Amino acid sequence: MGLREDLKDYLERTAKAVDERIEKYIPRSFGESSLIFRLDPPLYRLDFEALTKAISEPLWDFLDRGGKRWRPALLLLVCEALGGEPGEFLDFAIIPEVIHNGTLIADDIEDQSDLRRGKPCTYRIFGLDISVNLSQAMYFIPMLVLRENRRKITLEQSNKIYGSFVRGMVNLCLGQATDLAWHRGLANADDATVEEYLQMCTYKTGTLARMAAEIGAILAGAGDSVVEKVGRFAESVGVAFQIQDDILDLTGVKFAEGKGGLGMDITEGKRSLMVIYTLKTASPEDRSRLLEILNMHTRDEELREEAIEIIKRYGAIEYARELALKLRRESWSEVDAVMPPSKAKEMLSALADFLIERSI
Repeated sequence: MGLREDLKDYLERTAKAVDERIEKYIPRSFGESSLIFRLDPPLYRLDFEALTKAISEPLWDFLDRGGKRWRPALLLLVCEALGGEPGEFLDFAIIPEVIHNGTLIADDIEDQSDLRRGKPCTYRIFGLDISVNLSQAMYFIPMLVLRENRRKITLEQSNKIYGSFVRGMVNLCLGQATDLAWHRGLANADDATVEEYLQMCTYKTGTLARMAAEIGAILAGAGDSVVEKVGRFAESVGVAFQIQDDILDLTGVKFAEGKGGLGMDITEGKRSLMVIYTLKTASPEDRSRLLEILNMHTRDEELREEAIEIIKRYGAIEYARELALKLRRESWSEVDAVMPPSKAKEMLSALADFLIERSI
């Protein structure tokens, strides 16, 4: 079995194991024996049916649609590559994954999206109020892992993981705020630079990858310098992943079918790396027309295709691909120096390649 096949098998096994651990903390049906209530017993009486209907059912409707679960795999591979025992710390792998899915539910509300992973968005099935509250719950419930596993880690490790979580959640909000302001016209996104895009993306998408890698390194007992380097590598991979995500929105038919079709980022008026590059390099006429279509927030397929053709005309997709590869290559060099040779290290490198070369 080759490395790619090993990675595919590892991701599938990790996804199944992580879903089982998520169910440990957020069961499909709440009851008196649920772990969350043993960790923090209620003072009076709980309505388990209400909690099941408002948290469990919409959450598992969303998670059961699939997903790559690559952030938990990243955490576990980093832990193993740095000499840790990933099997002991599987619970911790749910932290970035549950938070990530919470951000997707919130993103769909903010973008007024129709589809996610081939089904109507959570807020369109269960309502806006349920979905807002659920996404918020998904940001914090995973941190119960620290209480449940407090005997497995030191107080210093616990504090460092909590610090990574707090910084990550703040940065997530900053990145999302910038992205929303740009495609809602609250700031002058027409003149946004590549560097501003990269910082927005570092916060919005790189943050959870960084959190996953940092937690994995902390659990392995790595020093602060190694935690920092591994975190920056993962952060860069997260940015490259987002760039590929945006490329697929414009080019990947199979990928786009699950989101409502090609060019949904055009409908949202999203200032992706490719849009920013095109606005900097296009003729005045093409620049004006692209901005006009973006500001329409149109769902018309012909208009979206016209915008995509303008973007392709200036080589923006090729530029984005090259930048994603550069980010991966440069960030790996530092990690390569601090990780001894191992199968886990090889798998980590293969995971980074998969995330920026994928077609779905």
